Amino acid sequence: MLWILFAFLGAFSESMKDVFSKKALNNIKNIDEYVAAWSMRFFALPFLLSLLLFVEIPVIGDGFWSALLLSGGLNTITTILYMKALKLSDLSVTVPMVTFTPLFLLITSPLIVREFPGLFGVLGIILIVTGAYMLNIKKRRDGFFEPFRALLHEKGPRLMLCVAFIWSITSNFDKIGVMNSSPVFWTASLNLFLTMTLLPVMLLKSQSCAAQVKNNIKALLPIGFFTAMMHIFIMTALSMTLVAYVISIKRTNALFAVLWGALFFKEKDVKGRLLGALIMIAGVVLITLF
Repeated sequence: MLWILFAFLGAFSESMKDVFSKKALNNIKNIDEYVAAWSMRFFALPFLLSLLLFVEIPVIGDGFWSALLLSGGLNTITTILYMKALKLSDLSVTVPMVTFTPLFLLITSPLIVREFPGLFGVLGIILIVTGAYMLNIKKRRDGFFEPFRALLHEKGPRLMLCVAFIWSITSNFDKIGVMNSSPVFWTASLNLFLTMTLLPVMLLKSQSCAAQVKNNIKALLPIGFFTAMMHIFIMTALSMTLVAYVISIKRTNALFAVLWGALFFKEKDVKGRLLGALIMIAGVVLITLF
């Protein structure tokens, strides 16, 4: 059961990456989401590439390159959408939307890697949807479906829901990549690929991007560090068990997001959002462990 420890460490690392990303996007006026997205991948590389010095370079399997192309291409999109979502909305209402990934995995995993989660998936889906409803429970007085409408009307949660769906696809290709190389080698390769694909996007979309990076290295470096740690922990866990199991434990970062939102950013309505995140995580557990 060592994979559980790695998955939880991955969740914690991702939550810290979100905290530093949110601080950079909201507290530093001259950092935009494109610079933050590229920096997250670029500043992860020194940590990831240095690890290659201490591990054996694996034999590359036949499925490696196609998995890298597919996962890398899709994650270029999700990296940008993720940063935009963090910039536009509260951490405690945006990040919990990624708990929908295990729900989408009920569809994508059987199709891509032929993994079939348990029969409690339907009940887990109900809990995840109920938890999402609780994230904006105060809107209930405006109508029964208003909490859902409020989430979908707000751009941050809407973008993060798109990220959750795309991740339900890329998680499967990540496992293929890991199984055709190794956790460290795959993670380093994927981040190198993303650094290269995000560079022209940043150059095209950002003004004075070089100055943004140069003047804010101290703010951007922690984002890369925790990104690297998250990937190492998660890819290691993926090599040990089912994709859905690992991604479900990883989604406990939603709980951390609510706590960090209250602690670091003084976000409001924390009680309802905390309950919603807990219910969503309970749904994730039902989907994967029973």
